[in-house]
Amino acid sequence: MRIALLTAALLGALAVVLGFVLTREDDEPPFRGSVPPEGLVLPQAVADSPGVAGKALAVTFLDTQCTEACPVAASQVAEAMRLQEGDRGSVLALAYSVDPLNDTPKSIRAFLAKNRATGEIRYVDGSVAELRPIWTEFKIMASHGTGNSNMHSAPVRVFDAEGRWRSTLHPGVDLTAANLANDLRAALERT
Repeated sequence: MRIALLTAALLGALAVVLGFVLTREDDEPPFRGSVPPEGLVLPQAVADSPGVAGKALAVTFLDTQCTEACPVAASQVAEAMRLQEGDRGSVLALAYSVDPLNDTPKSIRAFLAKNRATGEIRYVDGSVAELRPIWTEFKIMASHGTGNSNMHSAPVRVFDAEGRWRSTLHPGVDLTAANLANDLRAALERT
């Protein structure tokens, strides 16, 4: 009797382990960035922007004078957009200025060109009064407030077409074009 129980227990444990291993190999997590708690959504001011409704979004925060995170973020986001192929009309990359006093139309054009992001990222500028509510809603630190172009928040947040926050990627950590392209596709699939 003991041998039968021990054998049954071992076979049961083996089945659980094999099931776990087989599931892990076949069931890759849909998002490669960190996943936020359920229920967080795109701020209404962004959701109401022209051309945003019904699209999966990559949202980031850039400063054209930044020499550290911003060039990495811009180039990776732009490449991820180029990787979208058939989904191009269903995805959009938005970059909000965190230094509106120095992010001029000329510096924005030069920054996007230098980082091969022209036509791939919609760079949103405006006055401090216009952008401060966006910074507040996203709970990011702007370089306008720090006085240092390299000291600001620069996450890339992915939202699905219904405005639900799905993942966050960080320059120098997990932000790659492949990871962002994956997360944008996964966001489209979860709508």
